[in-house]
Amino acid sequence: METYIIASLSPGAGKTSLVVGLADTLNKKTGYMKPFGDRFIYSKKRLWDYDAALITELYGLSEPPEEMSIGFDHSKLRYMHTRESITEKITELADRMRQDKDLLFVEGGKTLAYGFSVHLDSLSLARYLKGKLIIVISGDDDSILDDVMFIKQNIDLSEINLAGIIINKVHHPDDFKDTALPEIEKTGIKVLGIIPFENELTYYPLQFLADKLFAKVLTAEDQLDRKVKNILIGAMSGNTALQKPVFKKEDKLIITAGDRTDMILAALDSNATGVILTNNLLPPSNIIARAEQNQTPLLLVSPDTYQIGLQIERMETLLTKNDEVKRKSMQAHVESGIDLSCLLNSH
Repeated sequence: METYIIASLSPGAGKTSLVVGLADTLNKKTGYMKPFGDRFIYSKKRLWDYDAALITELYGLSEPPEEMSIGFDHSKLRYMHTRESITEKITELADRMRQDKDLLFVEGGKTLAYGFSVHLDSLSLARYLKGKLIIVISGDDDSILDDVMFIKQNIDLSEINLAGIIINKVHHPDDFKDTALPEIEKTGIKVLGIIPFENELTYYPLQFLADKLFAKVLTAEDQLDRKVKNILIGAMSGNTALQKPVFKKEDKLIITAGDRTDMILAALDSNATGVILTNNLLPPSNIIARAEQNQTPLLLVSPDTYQIGLQIERMETLLTKNDEVKRKSMQAHVESGIDLSCLLNSH
């Protein structure tokens, strides 16, 4: 039984996608836990982590996702647990999640330090479970080199089995290997693999937006698997928008107020992927009927256009359970970019 603790120095490094890529590639019976949840979802009077729910769905795990995390809130954990009780609960949780499994992935929080004050940071998890620590690093060449040097010189890795690092989302892999990689190798930290940046992995389906924005789907609910690659704020007139080159982009999402019928019609005429209607304003029934006929999803939300645009801009692109394209792409990158034999044989 192998146990891997997947950690990162910064948010959005791609830990969960790498877990899925590794699990698919290794093709073994997989267990999962995320002791300190940081992407919580409240549904049906239960609280669970988004990533735990995703892994449960993808691999048909029998364990409920809410049992894969110990907690979500620093203050509650500080009140309820000591270091000793946390260690005991982590060990018990891991034992449950390992049952009848070939390997266990333990995902750390959003940063390497996240959860340190409640004894649930990634380094502590690696010490409790005696598993192999994999640190995922992403960014530009210089920041990646900064992170590796920081790990080498400032992080206490005593009693930790550091399997190595995976460098993710590299924009120019060949240049990186020629310039930054030799400097990284001088530190003695093992580079398990390099995964290139891929635009396709940054796009999300309409269903993801509908869920995150708590949107009401008015039309074409069966088209929510469409990908959003361009987002436009419908602040101009519909006729003006149709003349703009940016409005002719494919796979675009239009955000506009529900009473802006000219903009909604322009979106429908230009084969928009979908339209988000803000301010909780319903367009006339003939517009809704046309959108249904065109099979264009209309998503109704309460906040105004500016607030919705801001929410989407700050939104982290996450893997979804039905996104087979992203999943297969990640598996291909893991198969070609990571030294799995080195990972499996590391001590």
